[in-house]
Amino acid sequence: MDAALEVLLSEAAIAVRVRELAGQISEDYRQAGSLLLVGVLRGCYMFLADLSRRLTIPCRIDFIAVSSYGQSTTSGAVRLIMDLRSDIAAQHVLIVEDIIDTGRTLEYLTRLLGARRPASLKTCSLLIKEQSIRRGIRVDYLGFTIPDDWLVGYGLDYADRFRALPYIATLSPAARRTLG
Repeated sequence: MDAALEVLLSEAAIAVRVRELAGQISEDYRQAGSLLLVGVLRGCYMFLADLSRRLTIPCRIDFIAVSSYGQSTTSGAVRLIMDLRSDIAAQHVLIVEDIIDTGRTLEYLTRLLGARRPASLKTCSLLIKEQSIRRGIRVDYLGFTIPDDWLVGYGLDYADRFRALPYIATLSPAARRTLG
């Protein structure tokens, strides 16, 4: 393993929690008929794949992509890059995120998709940073609360690197400077 990485969540710990989340979601939606999982690209792909394979209820998958800009310096506005391919009206929808950092993306998506009149709209995130909890951001299905560090692995990246790691690790500030 790279010296710049320190494992925060092992592959085994992630697998256990994903199984638990899938069980809870399957139970909650058992009578719903079908569930539409809306994956927020790009970081959600590993989590969404593992979660969807462990669900015991019928589900479909669609994707949405958003871009946050100015988070470190100005407004932190969010804009839609790629919309869903399907109509979600009268469907049970679960937004699936890899990580909730500031909460702005989740707030934006909840407003955007809620206006499309789904039968229900809930949220699922593998990770939430402590700062988002302090801001009052709530998630219906949550994997782990994590410190306000820069994380990589299991879909999370830094400069498009480290996404394919099977675990989640912190990336040291020195490594971030080096990778630019």
